[in-house]
Amino acid sequence: MDFGMIAVKMVIGFLGLWLLTRLLGRKEISNLTPFDFISSLLLSDIVGETLYAEDIRYRELIFALLVWFTLSYVFEKLMLYVKKLRGPMEGTPSVIIRNGEVDLKEMKRNKIDFQQLLMMLRQKDVFSMREVAYAIFETNGALSVVKNPQYEAVERGDLKLSQEGAQLSYCLVEDGEVDEDTLKRIGKDKAWLHAQLREQGCHDPKELAYAEWMEGKGLFLMRAGEQAKDKGRNNRRS
Repeated sequence: MDFGMIAVKMVIGFLGLWLLTRLLGRKEISNLTPFDFISSLLLSDIVGETLYAEDIRYRELIFALLVWFTLSYVFEKLMLYVKKLRGPMEGTPSVIIRNGEVDLKEMKRNKIDFQQLLMMLRQKDVFSMREVAYAIFETNGALSVVKNPQYEAVERGDLKLSQEGAQLSYCLVEDGEVDEDTLKRIGKDKAWLHAQLREQGCHDPKELAYAEWMEGKGLFLMRAGEQAKDKGRNNRRS
């Protein structure tokens, strides 16, 4: 066994993994998608398998890391710039609970049973289904929860405040591109969106990095290159 070659491979593997992590972006373990997780395992396996293989020299290890980096980099860029591929290739979030009602079809599609759903709710400090207004099953397997107003951390019922219905926000513009599917979901069209944007001094969605809409709170705009400003304070409704 050539200990010198093992040392060289370890240095190459260490630097290669570090560079790939830096160049492709850092994510917490809890934020990894299933593909990200499997990809990281396979990358580690590539380095581990070649480390003690005497018939594989450091050049083959460098070549394998370069090929893996190229594939990962191209895939990440496709997901970033070709938004139509995100859904088919990465999946889309699923609304499991909507307005307090469980969507059994979405649960079945995501292969979730009630015991799993209750476990994920408990991890969010929710111990009763009646507390939940919305629950969204994210693409990384996490569950995002919007509680009913009376079950918020400071309960509005205790303070005798008026109780407003819980609402979801909807992303309408991302990187200057209008999400027409979301517009249809909320019963709006591009003409309505352009009219709302003009009222707030925006004449072209391409000026925006992000725009979301929430019933009762209107639009929240983030212009490209500028700090986000909550333009929805006027409570513009439909």
